[in-house]
Amino acid sequence: MTQNEIDRLSIEKAKELFATKRVYDIEVGTTTGLQAIHRALFTDLYPFAGEIRKLNISKGGFRFANVLYLAPALEAIEKMPESTFEEIIAKYVEMNIAHPFMEGNGRATRIWLDMMLRHNLGKVVDWRIITREAYMQAMERSPINDLELRFLLQNALTAETDDRDVIFHGIDQSYYYEGYEQ
Repeated sequence: MTQNEIDRLSIEKAKELFATKRVYDIEVGTTTGLQAIHRALFTDLYPFAGEIRKLNISKGGFRFANVLYLAPALEAIEKMPESTFEEIIAKYVEMNIAHPFMEGNGRATRIWLDMMLRHNLGKVVDWRIITREAYMQAMERSPINDLELRFLLQNALTAETDDRDVIFHGIDQSYYYEGYEQ
């Protein structure tokens, strides 16, 4: 199966997760919840769907959390507070640095982020209004300073948490960030 086919099928799974409202039954802000999201997106597409990685990985010269420290890092991230926008973004950034899966981290953690925002603040990100370039640059710099990411996401927050257009186009945008083009 090509990466393009995997992405197309995974987009369908992501939209089904929201259409059936199963996403709202998933634990919010936990590693277990993130694993459930990853499993829902990638079951039958990746043999490691929902499984915490056992190998070190890097991307673009950035090395994600060393597998030796991944379990304690995930425990610490899970304990991070998520009652304010700033706390939620800090938790999201730390999970991105951990990058717990071999593949599909960005797609799964953006849903995880939206579920924390929805649950704690009654908002989600309208991903349609954030360009790929702006998002990737902000994420690249976020381990050092998350101010740019906070500004970018704060300006894209919407209270339309159940709007099908916001959710489904946001899923499409999320996959576009990762290089998928229909």
